[in-house]
Parts: sequence; structure tokens; C-alpha cells
Amino acid sequence: MNSFVNDLFERIAAESSRLAHYNKRSTISSREVQTAVRLLLPADKNAYAVCRLALTYQKYFHVAGGTLVRRVASTNEVLSGT
Repeated sequence: MNSFVNDLFERIAAESSRLAHYNKRSTISSREVQTAVRLLLPADKNAYAVCRLALTYQKYFHVAGGTLVRRVASTNEVLSGT
């Protein structure tokens, strides 16, 4: 299971990197990651994955007083998906 997750992560990271390079960007944003997930995963799986990605991104980063602040999630939150 660990090797499956690592392989999927590497594929998504590589595709995100390619997309950022094609668009002449120096950083990978959530947009590149979402596009990479849509390209790499089958249609029935990518809709759920993109939805979870957006929720996780919103939970991990939140706006406080107009400034983007990184929120550190606990291990239990990450594992439970809440």
C-alpha cells in the first residue's frame, strides 16, 4: 500500500511539475495538482480526488485578516479526512 501511494504521489508531482513548466511558472499551485490528478486518474476516481484535494487545500491554508496562513493539521485529522 505504501509503495502504491508513493508511486501515485511521484506521478502527480511529476505531471504537476511539467504543467507548471509548460505554463512558465516557477511554483506548483493547486491548479497544476488538480489538472495532474484529472489527467492521471480514471474519470470516476478523479472527481472524488479533486474534491478531496480542494477541501484539504482549504483546510490546510486559510485566510486570516487578508493574509494566507498555513494551518498545521494533526495526524488524526489527516488520517480521518476531516
